[in-house]
Amino acid sequence: MSPTLEPIHRLAQGVRTHGPALLAGMPDPHDELMSLVWGPRFDREHALGLVARQPEVAAHTLPALLAAADHFDALHAGAQGRLRRLIVRHRALLGAGDGDAEPSSAWANT
Repeated sequence: MSPTLEPIHRLAQGVRTHGPALLAGMPDPHDELMSLVWGPRFDREHALGLVARQPEVAAHTLPALLAAADHFDALHAGAQGRLRRLIVRHRALLGAGDGDAEPSSAWANT
């Protein structure tokens, strides 16, 4: 794997692992994920709100989520933009724009 893509790949691995639990029941998991990475810094406040909805999985997801936040913040702007484009592409590939995709299926195949 190229050194350019490796940091993004690590973030995607976390989404595959913890995304289904963190985003369960959300009408559009892609929108929720995009809201976390929309700005130049990871939106920790929104992330904590997502974790608070799922207290039974918080112990597993919170440490990984905070690590992902730090990792995202350390990415240069180009890599952050690439990650956003990958989220948009994933949504288009799954046809999840209508909000019907379940988080577990939406992230299992990335």
